[in-house]
Amino acid sequence: MSFIDLLDAAREVQDFCDNRGWSSCFIGGIAVQRWSQARVTRDVDITLLTGFGNEASFVEALLAHYTPRIADAARFALQSRVLLLNSPSGIGIDVSLGALPFEQLAIQRATLFKFAPDLELRTCSAEDLMVMKLFASRAIDIRDAEGIAVRHDKTLDWRYIEEQLTPLANAKEEPRILEHLARLRGLSATL
Repeated sequence: MSFIDLLDAAREVQDFCDNRGWSSCFIGGIAVQRWSQARVTRDVDITLLTGFGNEASFVEALLAHYTPRIADAARFALQSRVLLLNSPSGIGIDVSLGALPFEQLAIQRATLFKFAPDLELRTCSAEDLMVMKLFASRAIDIRDAEGIAVRHDKTLDWRYIEEQLTPLANAKEEPRILEHLARLRGLSATL
């Protein structure tokens, strides 16, 4: 699988959502390619705004078009809020079923980015990606967040990041998340 194959799978799922009038944007590895340091990514991560209570109709439509990656994918999606699919070419697609105010805001703030001459994909903003990466706080996510801080230190809206991340970190009861943010702000200030 090449990066172009991955982008083609992303374009196909974006078109699928857009043709139905669904609001969505890419997060994860594709957004990292735009905003952070380039790294290998093997799947497509997209947030689809479903709201609370309407998820089943979105899941059903997606499963009618895409192959599930796991048994009982619909039940898993409704419990975990992530639908695990394969594109027609076999590339993994993780569809986050978005409903939180932050997810709605991230999709509203998303913009198109030209990855190739004839290929534009809608990705979340650098700030929203930073919030997602710091919230996840795995080692790879922290590296991605560092890359965002280094590449966009002068243009990041740190106040917005803190306003969005603080309630999420508090809900997760993980104060280290905000410590990572403070460190990255300090890193940005030294550049």
